Amino acid sequence: MRSRSSPSPAEAEVVPASDAGGSIPFSEFVDRALYDPVAGFYATGGRAGGRGDFLTSPEVGPLFGAVISRALDEWWHELGDPDPFVLVEVGAGPGTLARSIRLAGPECAGVLLHVLVERAPGQRLLHEAHLAGWVGERSGEELQAFVLRGLVGTGPVFVSAPEPPESFDGIVFANELLDNLAFDIVRVRPGDDDGEGVVEALEVAIDEDGLCEFVVRALDRPGDTATRELAAKTDSGGTGSWFPLQAQAIGWIADMRSRIGDGRLVVIDYASTTKELAARPDFGWMRTFRGHERGSHPLDSPGSQDITVDVALDQIQMDVSANVVESQSDFLERFGIDELVDEGRRVWEANPHAPGLNEIRGRSRIREAEALLEGGGLGGFTVMQWIVAGKPDEADETGR
Repeated sequence: MRSRSSPSPAEAEVVPASDAGGSIPFSEFVDRALYDPVAGFYATGGRAGGRGDFLTSPEVGPLFGAVISRALDEWWHELGDPDPFVLVEVGAGPGTLARSIRLAGPECAGVLLHVLVERAPGQRLLHEAHLAGWVGERSGEELQAFVLRGLVGTGPVFVSAPEPPESFDGIVFANELLDNLAFDIVRVRPGDDDGEGVVEALEVAIDEDGLCEFVVRALDRPGDTATRELAAKTDSGGTGSWFPLQAQAIGWIADMRSRIGDGRLVVIDYASTTKELAARPDFGWMRTFRGHERGSHPLDSPGSQDITVDVALDQIQMDVSANVVESQSDFLERFGIDELVDEGRRVWEANPHAPGLNEIRGRSRIREAEALLEGGGLGGFTVMQWIVAGKPDEADETGR
């Protein structure tokens, strides 16, 4: 066991003494550490943003939201200009992307119903302060009824929710959500010539003082069947190396697709294949963050740092392949980021000596685009789209 001090009261909430003497799946540990309602990372102030713990594309500046607005207009027309046009943003955080979309003023704004789904109550509380057009928080049947009523040109309307509506036509959008869903750590050790491989998992053992360490457990109990079978059919390269098993992300994709009647699911994240991830040394596919710095060991101080994982593209497409898979840079370029940057440059160059807010925003687009398109950073992220009851044949070729 690593040497460190006894757990704080907050850490004890995440890893209660009742677990002492046994072990829990790593996925359960991650879920508690990130989302425990009392002491989880996101319940105690963890968030994206310049004053937060990490930056995502929306926090780079409003340019990302302006490009997404262009995509929304095209998808709205594709669906026949519905009223309302429902955008369900899952993992909305403090609402940064929603603010940028509102600022961009898309053509669909008058009928846009933007549902900001955020699991952390503290982050949902931030939506009201930042969003004109915010109409409160809704859930369950009330939310379901709300997303079905027309806006008749009164949009955009923003509503907060702890969970997505049950069914709707429109778009589900999730930026850097899947990397924050709980995952297990497993390996498949090669068997003998005639036998199957042995599936093992790293679990978290908790001693009587509430301190944590990794232990290896063979997945041979009756309750392990689903995890064992998923691990066995995942192509990890056959080397017996540890890799992330992302059952929760797989289930989330299926759940979101089932809620969409006509529309599409769009996810953006840093991603690779299970085989490539398994080949990385020292669990190089898992990271922790705190205050814009890399954090410590994932078992240290549970609840005090973010825990993220590279998304395994092969795993989340195990049930249904995405219609469109491309880099973020390609996606943004297709929806006109270069045009927006050129527009911003012209605004700046028209009045560089006495710039106002518009000129400053115009110049900022150049810097923002560089960050959003960087191949070794955000531009190298993967954009995946699943079209549901829409126009999959056309989307396979164009992604539009």
